[in-house]
Formats: sequence, structure tokens, C-alpha cells
Amino acid sequence: MYELKEDLSIEDMIYEIRGKQVMFNSDVARLYNVETKVLNQVIKRNINRFPEEFCFQITDSELRDLILRSHFVTSSWNILKLINI
Repeated sequence: MYELKEDLSIEDMIYEIRGKQVMFNSDVARLYNVETKVLNQVIKRNINRFPEEFCFQITDSELRDLILRSHFVTSSWNILKLINI
């Protein structure tokens, strides 16, 4: 299983967007110790099993707001898909 850095907790992976608590697909993949693309493939192949509000993409505006509100920094733009928790 993926081991979190001491200074990073699951709570640090939860963001609020559209009034809902969400996690980025990359963070969920880290928790399950799989590559983000593998998680995305599983979701895509089984999309009928997930409620519509479970997976969504954020807008460019929401991404800018999130970055401005937090210390959120990433080198990957694969953050556009979110998984609602």
C-alpha cells in the first residue's frame, strides 16, 4: 500500500469544490497504489457503476480558484478529473 509522507495526510488531499468535498484522481490512485491512468481506465470501463456526480471535471476557473485558495501545486495537469468523496 502507498505510504503517505509524514507531512501529508488524507485530509490534505481533500478539497472543496462546488460545495462538495472531493479528491483528485491522482491522490485516490496514490492511496490505492495504482497509476492514475489505471484508475481512470477502471472508472471509464465501469462508468455505469458510478453516479454522475461521483466523477466530474473542474473548469479552468475552478482550478485557478483552487490554486489561489490553497498551497496546491502540481507538476501534472492530470488533476482535472476529480473523485467525489
